[in-house]
Amino acid sequence: MISRKYPLFKLSQPLLRFKQKDLDIQDLCGLLKIYGRIGQKTLFYRFYTRIDQVFLLWGIITAIIFMTAHFFPISWQFQAIIWSVLTLVGSVTMACLTYFWVTVEQLRWIVYLWIGLMVVGLGITDFGIFAGIGVILINLCPLWLGLTAIGYIVMGIGMSSQTFIISGLIHLLGIQLLTYFLQWQFLLTGIIMAGCLLLLAELQWDMRPPIESQILTAQEREFNRQQNVLRQS
Repeated sequence: MISRKYPLFKLSQPLLRFKQKDLDIQDLCGLLKIYGRIGQKTLFYRFYTRIDQVFLLWGIITAIIFMTAHFFPISWQFQAIIWSVLTLVGSVTMACLTYFWVTVEQLRWIVYLWIGLMVVGLGITDFGIFAGIGVILINLCPLWLGLTAIGYIVMGIGMSSQTFIISGLIHLLGIQLLTYFLQWQFLLTGIIMAGCLLLLAELQWDMRPPIESQILTAQEREFNRQQNVLRQS
């Protein structure tokens, strides 16, 4: 169920910004840190929460699928099988990576939403390819941009996030752009979908305030309150 407790638009928060380092317990769980050093000098340092890791995962999967479809003359039937398996593996991995975070944030419905959209998309795509349905084949890119837009917009409303709502609108705009780039549909779709995912993985997006989850211990809830104070300072 989508919560309506929080205002949809929080104009005081930037849509995107550099990542904040004062993370909550649910974000610290499974945190991935990447360093680049020469001697004692740190050239770069990046960290990715499990939610960021999911964005990276889908960004890579999306780029592989649509770039392959654009650049390589591989059988559509073969691609359908490989990409269906890859998408299902990605969905299972997403559910595993996000389980603790969505449980604490009471956002499990988001995982169900995206898995549902993926299943619908795969079903329509595979049916169109194996049954040779022309109207589906010529609209595969609008189909996936549309499903992704639905996911972002619904997620944005449920999480009170302008960033995700705007991401959904960008995907809807992408559907209109496809009519001007008929020979580049798969490439353009891959750029839009993978680009948004990778951007969301690299930067901090807006969201409703953290909740007092009973999944966490009293000490962990107090830790999260202190982290929230640090982020606001």
